[in-house]
Amino acid sequence: MTTPRPQSLDRRARPALRQGIPEATVARLPVYLRALMSLAETGVSTISSEALAATVGVGSAKLRKDLSHLGSYGTRGVGYEVDYLVYQISRVLGLTQDWRVLIVGVGNLGHALANYGGFASRGFTVVALLDADPDVVGESVAGLPVRGIEMLEAVVESTGAQIGVVATPAHAAQAVCDRLVAAGITSVLNFAPLVLNVPDDVMVRKVDLSTELQILAFHEQRRTTADLAAHESRPGRGVAG
Repeated sequence: MTTPRPQSLDRRARPALRQGIPEATVARLPVYLRALMSLAETGVSTISSEALAATVGVGSAKLRKDLSHLGSYGTRGVGYEVDYLVYQISRVLGLTQDWRVLIVGVGNLGHALANYGGFASRGFTVVALLDADPDVVGESVAGLPVRGIEMLEAVVESTGAQIGVVATPAHAAQAVCDRLVAAGITSVLNFAPLVLNVPDDVMVRKVDLSTELQILAFHEQRRTTADLAAHESRPGRGVAG
């Protein structure tokens, strides 16, 4: 049975862009949402812009400006209502509806993604897994059978998948992406270590773990250097005559 395909993610899951919210703000909204959901789980009902900004690591002025794009200005002396802000950000990001996700590539990373429990609580459901390795095809991962890559187009149609996750080796990623796009997928999350070429109406987000580690290494090196400089400048650290 074929699952009816909703309107594409390009038109429906990007209300933030339709409302003219800057891309940089959109990129920060999931960070705010994660922090707010954690606060809600601990029973926090209101929070000031300063406290929320400190929690997520941005300036309070930037946070207030970001939230003003949502029409949320808080209440002087009270701050923001946590539950309502969670709802506002979820609505703007398109998370008040369910999005169906298809993962191509069921190696170690694909296994981890399929088993990640955080997707469902944020509006994403993994509906299908595909792989080119005959030794993997037929396995059950997170309660889903791994299907052969030759079934990609049929699986997209039958599941109504809207988001494609590319977790393949680099040499296979572009061909897989091309097939996803041809099958009607307009949003792709790419874990392969290369830049995918797609039509202008297709959104690709690249997750580069090595780049993130390099950024962490930069900050760790800077922190270590600063700590060393502070230690060397303490009184009594001079060379004895």
